[in-house]
Amino acid sequence: MPLQQGSARARQRTVLLVGIAVLLAALVLAVVLASLLTHGRHEVSPQMLKWKDRGTTKNLQEVIVGRCYNYITAQHPELGDKDCLKIWESLKDAFIYKNPCNITPEDYQPLMELASHPIPCNKSLFWSKTNDLVHRYTKSNQNFLTLEDTLLGYMADRVSWCGDPSAPGINYESCPKRNECESNPGSVFWKMASKMFAEAACGVVQVMLNGSVEAGAFRSSSIFGSIEIFNLDPDKVTEVHIWLMQNIGGPQRGLDPSALGQISASLALCCCGSISSNGAVLEPPGLGMGLRDVPQMSPCTKLSCKMHSWTPHGHHRASTSKGQWQPKFHNPHGFPAYWQTSF
Repeated sequence: MPLQQGSARARQRTVLLVGIAVLLAALVLAVVLASLLTHGRHEVSPQMLKWKDRGTTKNLQEVIVGRCYNYITAQHPELGDKDCLKIWESLKDAFIYKNPCNITPEDYQPLMELASHPIPCNKSLFWSKTNDLVHRYTKSNQNFLTLEDTLLGYMADRVSWCGDPSAPGINYESCPKRNECESNPGSVFWKMASKMFAEAACGVVQVMLNGSVEAGAFRSSSIFGSIEIFNLDPDKVTEVHIWLMQNIGGPQRGLDPSALGQISASLALCCCGSISSNGAVLEPPGLGMGLRDVPQMSPCTKLSCKMHSWTPHGHHRASTSKGQWQPKFHNPHGFPAYWQTSF
């Protein structure tokens, strides 16, 4: 009897050991299979899309949130109720894990609503091909605001971002240029922000154009010529003052009659001359506005004097085809002298 009991216990131990061995073997097999499957998925996972422009700005969240807090606390405390973390989340949601060529205006709509704020009348300053000058001007003259001086523009200025369908959802290596795809995160953002900035303008609006670029001062393909000009509200905007910036010693192409016609037609405002059949600029009916004579020291000329310590001299007047006057300045340092032209 004792012998039989000992034999039974031995069989139980053997069965138990075999069972443990089988479980261990199954566990090892499961680990090996999981490792192989994970490794295989890693190898076949899609690569980050490659583009020609710079990638997402490093530490993008810290940059955006930091600029936002600086804007609403140090620069514009009246906007202190803005939620910078929500603004960041709405920006991130607009592009993360998305193909950067398939961004839509709807993606940015929550961001536009969270970051929008009123623009005081008579302060809106639009620009084209005068980026450096116009922002040096607004930094020294608080009477005007460009898009980059608003919360949206301030946060996004000189910053880039784009997503990617693969993890981690943000491409820090490269982002698409406009000529690679039109609906990229940067282009869609700036078009929407520019549209909103134009819609908010009221009173007298200023426009700073570069009269020395080969393509001409007014280009219908620019953001100003294709977006902003069409979204100025004629019920709110009373005048548009155009400042032509010219390089002395360089080409001075100015604003030709056809460009004036484009601006006039696009604005649908009585602020610019119309174009007759022979190409001459005509006075708008009942306004008596055309090319105005400008004081010798226009606002931009004063800025140039302050920054570069030179005084315009050799001032003379040159008659236009209409018998009106435009000021010209001689600058011994070769720094641009400026014309302010009001229509």
